[in-house]
Amino acid sequence: MRATVFRGLELRVLLPVATFAILLCAIFWLQPRAMSYFGLNLMLNLAVPLALAALAQMMVLAINDLDLSIGSFVGLVACIGATWLHDTPLLGVLALIGCIGGYAAVGALVQWRQLPSIVVTLGMSFVWLGLAILLLPAPGGSAPDWLSGLARFRMPLVPLPIVACIAIGLVTHWLMMRTSFGVVLRGMGGFARAVERAGWLAMRARVTLYGLAGLFGVASGLALVGLTTSADANIAQRYTLLSVAGAILGGCSFFGGRIAPVGTVIGALTLALASSALTFLHLGADWQVGAQGAILIAVLALRAVTARVEEA
Repeated sequence: MRATVFRGLELRVLLPVATFAILLCAIFWLQPRAMSYFGLNLMLNLAVPLALAALAQMMVLAINDLDLSIGSFVGLVACIGATWLHDTPLLGVLALIGCIGGYAAVGALVQWRQLPSIVVTLGMSFVWLGLAILLLPAPGGSAPDWLSGLARFRMPLVPLPIVACIAIGLVTHWLMMRTSFGVVLRGMGGFARAVERAGWLAMRARVTLYGLAGLFGVASGLALVGLTTSADANIAQRYTLLSVAGAILGGCSFFGGRIAPVGTVIGALTLALASSALTFLHLGADWQVGAQGAILIAVLALRAVTARVEEA
């Protein structure tokens, strides 16, 4: 029985790594010039904000919830970064802190009224989007110089997106998998009653996880506006579904407590690479969306198989 569980865990960890490696090899075969510092940097440039959004989704998944508002939230943060944070930094910082507090308040509302997270976050997606449109009705704004400079920073030997993703994944892994704090938060998803007996309240855990999701969402929005140097209210709408796909591909589960921070980051990198692979195949934009969906279905189907092996 123990050997079967370990085999399932190994499959869950190896699947995102194998998928990423296969896609990378396919891209290098299709376009050998991509096997360079510039090529890797170009392909993975937008992987950092997507990885941060996927980690935000992972925090919510840790307690059996699902967040349908992360895309709109990242868009709002990007608009704040390109307007208030650039023009009046103090107001921008206060607004971003308020955004994190707002996300934590959503968790409190879900717990207090025992509401389905999918319904509450769907409603909040329109709230975040409306606020973003009020703040920036048309695409524009400008990223703060320090933020765009950080996004353009060139690391020696290895591109910045790869280094950043590795660092983000390892730090989050340590926080959620190696500390007593992370054990308690994950335990609330799978063994809530046992954790409550140990002295932690469900309200406190859910608010903390939603607050962490808001923190990662803010980091995602700032990373995105730093890369694009401007913002748009709809700039990150796709991140909602991509964050779910990246987290599930990376080894997370809809059953609380089963998360994989490093795998989630690799899942986000894989999704970023999938877009590049389809571009190298010279597919039209409409066909790319369908092909990317087919790739996701195939990979997530394999993920379901590994989950069955783990539970057998």
